[in-house]
Amino acid sequence: MRRQIPAAIRMLLVMTILTGVVYPLVVSGIARVAFSSRANGSFVSSSGHVVGSSLIGQSFNDAKGNPLPQYFQPRPSAAGNGYDPTASGGSNLGPSNPKLLTLVAQRSAAYRAFNGLPADAKVPIDAVTASASGLDPAISLANALDQAPRVAQARSLPLAQVVSLIKSHLQNRAWGFLGENTVNVLLLNLSLDQVKA
Repeated sequence: MRRQIPAAIRMLLVMTILTGVVYPLVVSGIARVAFSSRANGSFVSSSGHVVGSSLIGQSFNDAKGNPLPQYFQPRPSAAGNGYDPTASGGSNLGPSNPKLLTLVAQRSAAYRAFNGLPADAKVPIDAVTASASGLDPAISLANALDQAPRVAQARSLPLAQVVSLIKSHLQNRAWGFLGENTVNVLLLNLSLDQVKA
């Protein structure tokens, strides 16, 4: 037994160095070479300043927390006070939870009112529910198209131009069959800021 203890300690040290130091460094090095923008956080810059990441959602609100009508709005977030990457997580409310049902009804009414939709208009599910991470950077095509008339009006742009911009930012389903087509809200809003009314 005494002969096995030193061998076990040596094996523990070797495996700790291999799996805790060497492997992470090799994988990080490969990622930086093969996927340099993604490995470094997928930061998005505007006018020489980093304004966010294409992988992390953010809100487009005024100082009082009200959504800005000239911008596309992301899906709701349950991460901290909203889109807090240090508090990533969902609400963990089940589909039959009364709190979630009440929240969805309130969000649906607010979504319809904000976007000028009829009281009986169908609302995309991603417009009224938070993602599992609370940091989802994209919205569905249906959600973006519902918001397009409001954004076009707020920016004095033709609706067709805004819809065309949405379609130019359309991201296809993962591997061609998972999920649905989405639009990255940050990238779309930055493109809108570059369009002259």
